[in-house]
Amino acid sequence: MKTLLTFNAGSSTVKIGLFALRAGGPDRIARGVIDFRHDPLTLRVSEGERRIETALEARPDEDLSGILSETLAVLGRHFDLGDVAAAGHRVVHGGDRFDGPVPLDADTIAAVDALTALAPLHQPQSLRLIRAIAGLLPDLPQTASFDTAFHRTNDALVRRFAIPRALHDRGIKRYGFHGLSYRFIASELARVAPEAASGRVVVAHLGSGASLCGMLGGISRDTSMGFSTLDGIPMATRCGALDPGVLLHLLRREGRMPTEVEDLLYHESGLLGVSGISADSRDLLASDAPEAREAIDLFTFRIAGEIARLAATLGGLDAVVFTAGVGENQPAVRAAVCKRLGWLGLDLDPAANAANTTRIGTPASRIAAFVIATDEEQVIAEETISILGDTAG
Repeated sequence: MKTLLTFNAGSSTVKIGLFALRAGGPDRIARGVIDFRHDPLTLRVSEGERRIETALEARPDEDLSGILSETLAVLGRHFDLGDVAAAGHRVVHGGDRFDGPVPLDADTIAAVDALTALAPLHQPQSLRLIRAIAGLLPDLPQTASFDTAFHRTNDALVRRFAIPRALHDRGIKRYGFHGLSYRFIASELARVAPEAASGRVVVAHLGSGASLCGMLGGISRDTSMGFSTLDGIPMATRCGALDPGVLLHLLRREGRMPTEVEDLLYHESGLLGVSGISADSRDLLASDAPEAREAIDLFTFRIAGEIARLAATLGGLDAVVFTAGVGENQPAVRAAVCKRLGWLGLDLDPAANAANTTRIGTPASRIAAFVIATDEEQVIAEETISILGDTAG
């Protein structure tokens, strides 16, 4: 049996998928994650109800070959890796160069590397993985699936900032992210609720990183993240949309260095910055501290406001979908967002919401509301097969 590996690199984690290649398409065997925030590094793997947890001896550095080699060895002890056909990667930024998945060769890797300045937290991690696999398994085909590609259907007006045209022409524009997640949700919503999927839908991808996407008939028309993964709504540690005058003030009046400001906006803001307690919304929801409540209130307030803005782009709103770690598992966050959207006709079913059911709106709700689990690795696997064809099959 041929298998396929997928790698979903975030700023601090790498999610790994192991798929069997079957006639009907890639079929997931197991999923794993390495969290680089923990010491020692731990590989956690799940196969249905089975759980495997292994502390890794390798240490993180610029070259991930040691970590990857040890990870593959651990996986090989539990699963058949004797006939791996390909490795597919999530790459956050494809710029204007990539509008779909591509096979990775020297030229495409160089093009991905050239976009690193546009995604400084995520792009280097993907490149390290790609190069580590090329070193360990030089004959293994590799592919890249781009988060930005799903939003290439946004109108030119949506993508433009009100800045000099020359800057726009040099690539300073809105790109949008979390595209693999949105692609999966678009297809899954079409399966579970085709009547909703054909209409005007806003999907809220709420995790440590968070964004929203306005879709019309499953096609992206607008999104909350723009040029960078800092934009849009507040996140775990990222600020979300911010008056650029704040940046000028920090740089000129407070004399902060650009690297210091970058660290503040990416790692010290968001839920963590507002609460001063935690970046984890679960901790904040469990806390009685007024700062924790304010952080959650700001989070849900901005989400609801962004849903209304995206509805303006779509010309109305027929459905809202919550997904990703927070969106799928935290009824209190969903309830607070939906309460602010009551004026649009969204009526939440409290019991369905508390149970994390797929449909959480009441039958009388004018706007349908759903909770759907996302699966970026499944999209990576399907896109890998779509471009490698028989080479991987």
